[in-house]
Amino acid sequence: MKLYTSVGPNPRVARMFAAEKGIALDLAEIDILAGDNRQDSYLAVNPFGGTPALVLDDGAVLTETTAICEYLDETGPGPSLIGDTPERRAETRMWTRRIDLGFAEPLTLGFRAAEGRAMFAPRVIVADEAAADDLKAMAFATLDRLDAHCAGRAQVAGDAVTLADILLFCFVEFALLVGMTPLAGRPWLATWHAAMAARPSASA
Repeated sequence: MKLYTSVGPNPRVARMFAAEKGIALDLAEIDILAGDNRQDSYLAVNPFGGTPALVLDDGAVLTETTAICEYLDETGPGPSLIGDTPERRAETRMWTRRIDLGFAEPLTLGFRAAEGRAMFAPRVIVADEAAADDLKAMAFATLDRLDAHCAGRAQVAGDAVTLADILLFCFVEFALLVGMTPLAGRPWLATWHAAMAARPSASA
């Protein structure tokens, strides 16, 4: 299988998930800063132009990070990172959804409206710059709830690493990379982040 990847948190989620599963993927780097994802050659792979995109052995293409991870989980070796019972899968998906909508999405929209505006505004619709602080505040409010709820837990959805942890980790890392302070004042999150960063898959 070939994974079209690039800089950014979403492709990193897919790479880290594959690494946790022990799946070796053929990586094809897309330079989104140079606009390679808007070239016809890549749009033929993913008409929406985003990364990651996973090309299966039969030529079918999967896009959207969660869908790719779910496929790798169901077809790859080793323990499931979604859950091995209906209850565990539902809990992982619940937390993944909360993190995606409550943290990753407003964080990304806030970044595009402010620090990333020069890169994104010429090619996609971005929020008004005045909304950036509110969007980031929404994202960090979700981190506050996570920090309080997860106190005493090893991972977001219990004792084992799941897709929810990988998604959260990659977007916390993105926030740190662009100069935000997601760990400040959040002791559970800081301890959890250090443990996740020490995992071999974090370098994927």
